[in-house]
Amino acid sequence: MSKDIISRYFAAFNAGDVDGMLACLHDDVAHHVNEGNIRRGKTAFAEFCAHMNRCYRENLTDMVIFANDDGSRGAAEFIVNGTYLETDGDLPAARGQSYRLPAGSFFSITDGQISRVVTYYNLSDWIAQVS
Repeated sequence: MSKDIISRYFAAFNAGDVDGMLACLHDDVAHHVNEGNIRRGKTAFAEFCAHMNRCYRENLTDMVIFANDDGSRGAAEFIVNGTYLETDGDLPAARGQSYRLPAGSFFSITDGQISRVVTYYNLSDWIAQVS
């Protein structure tokens, strides 16, 4: 079951379907952002997605999804293929730069929904690609 919910979550991501992503999440989801704070709940997750969609256009490829035997945890490894659309805070200025970045996510599954999302990528690599 955990592989299914993770697959649906990423399919919604690639479709730009934030509501579809939210449907995969537990109400009390803990979202651990790379280089950032933990956001809790679907509202905070939706706000993060709105920000990301304004600053970046991304598509994930080369997806491999893993899950433990009892379905309570999972992980995914993938490539982020993106375009930097709008300058994000103190990061380098956006000029429509493209980037390709290996990344990974880790998940906890509670009652058939994603209750924890942790995503990691190499920020220094991304900065080098868009600078």
